[in-house]
Amino acid sequence: MMGNQPIFILKEGTRRETGKDAMQGNIEAAKAIATSVRSTLGPRGMDKMLVDSLGDIVITNDGVTILKEMDVEHPAAKMLVEVSKTQDSFVGDGTTTAVIIAGSLLAEAEALIKQNVHPTVIAEGYRMAASQAKQVLHEMAKPVKIENKELLLKMAGTSLSSKSASGNKEKLSEISYEAIKNIAEKSEGKYTVDFDNLQIVKKKGGDIDDTELIYGIIVDKEKVHPGMPDFVKDAKVALLNAALEIKKPEFDTNIRIDDPAMIQKFLSQEEEILRDMVKNIKKTGANVLITQKGIDDLAQHYLAKEGIYAVRRVKKSDIDKLAKATGASTASSIDELSPADLGFAALVEQKKIDDDYLTFVTGCKNPKALSILIRGGTEHVIDEIERSITDSIHVVAAAVEDGKYTTGGGSSATEIATKLKEYAGKIGGRQQLAIERFANAMEEIPRALSENAGLDPIDVLIKIRKRHADGDKYAGINLYTGEVEDMQKVGIIEPIRVGEQAIESATEAAVMILRIDDVIATKSSKGGAPPGGGMPGGGDGGED
Repeated sequence: MMGNQPIFILKEGTRRETGKDAMQGNIEAAKAIATSVRSTLGPRGMDKMLVDSLGDIVITNDGVTILKEMDVEHPAAKMLVEVSKTQDSFVGDGTTTAVIIAGSLLAEAEALIKQNVHPTVIAEGYRMAASQAKQVLHEMAKPVKIENKELLLKMAGTSLSSKSASGNKEKLSEISYEAIKNIAEKSEGKYTVDFDNLQIVKKKGGDIDDTELIYGIIVDKEKVHPGMPDFVKDAKVALLNAALEIKKPEFDTNIRIDDPAMIQKFLSQEEEILRDMVKNIKKTGANVLITQKGIDDLAQHYLAKEGIYAVRRVKKSDIDKLAKATGASTASSIDELSPADLGFAALVEQKKIDDDYLTFVTGCKNPKALSILIRGGTEHVIDEIERSITDSIHVVAAAVEDGKYTTGGGSSATEIATKLKEYAGKIGGRQQLAIERFANAMEEIPRALSENAGLDPIDVLIKIRKRHADGDKYAGINLYTGEVEDMQKVGIIEPIRVGEQAIESATEAAVMILRIDDVIATKSSKGGAPPGGGMPGGGDGGED
């Protein structure tokens, strides 16, 4: 105020909340997000049906898919959506776990704030606890190699057991392992996996059991001419980034023909050029041609006469995969094409699946690019199978790349909680309170797992804590028997990256939200401040 005149530094319509009100609103919004996915955790978790504004339906229990489909507006809630996206892109699994931990950390912090513990003290304690938690994970971890098929199949199975595809997890686990085994590349003693070398094709019809791994590539195109063979055995594949067409000049031209005989000569010359193109391809020994560009109708006729199977206008990404699968080199012109550039496939054939004709390039020698053909009764089933198999593939890849795994079923979370409580006693100051609360937050995982399985969470927690206090660090909940068992023996295992990344991203998000004490919501372009919550059900989360 100056001379009783108010000074406005924010736009008219801007809404602001400060101090504990702002913190409370952010925490409530984040907790609401965590609650929305909590019931999907574990093999006994439930699914969600998400309906968008156009009436399109998604049925899933995949945490990141649920949060992506939800129309979240609250800024703090959006941060938890980002946690799930980070977990999904870096690991591929554990998205629900990461969001539940973040929500639980904020709920525990809320209790400390009410006891007048400063948020920066809580944040510092949380960071110390997260560092210690990752150390505990590494102490628990056991080594795994790409040759350990049984262990990697169990990891893929653990990921799939919480999905709709759990009834077919043996087959899908086998596909996941074989896919990673073939595309993983070793460099300086470590494996890396490039997912660009894996193609996933979805086609409606058949059963989930008809899903298969193709040791080659599926091209979503049909042969260009009906006179071409439907299949070619011992195929020599030529890959081309050039058109089998008469090149048009780059500038405007006019051709004046005075003599009618010149017309026929002109057309004959075009025919001759196209015939020579096909002859040059045939001369290399190629009997399959796959090009990124177009093929003239006349060239199609000549290719068919030569018995060459040809496909046109194939995506560059598919051409790159074909090169890795068949061992071919992509030529940028027909003149450059040589026998050395050709790749090999035991069989190239056209198949009709659903209403589409596809070209299958299979039986490649030591392929470094593969395809997975997903089948299912409906679009919703196929989409969920794709999400499930993508998660299991990423899990196997993470285990192969990191070379370490830990146990699931709440065993790792409980061991971290047990060790953190011991660690908190050695730390002086108020950070000790935050570390103890972090330990409580980790126990939310076994609690949620047992609740979703219809078990008594208190009884389960008492049993599991007792086993860990007695030194059984791999004790977790077998959700099929309802008993606390050794997860190592039961085969409930996961890559170390799943737990490590979940702890890291959840802690970072919780700390960032805790450090916010002022929320300024500017006026929107539509003439009003944005709605405070934007949470499902119309709740406003407590602030703008």
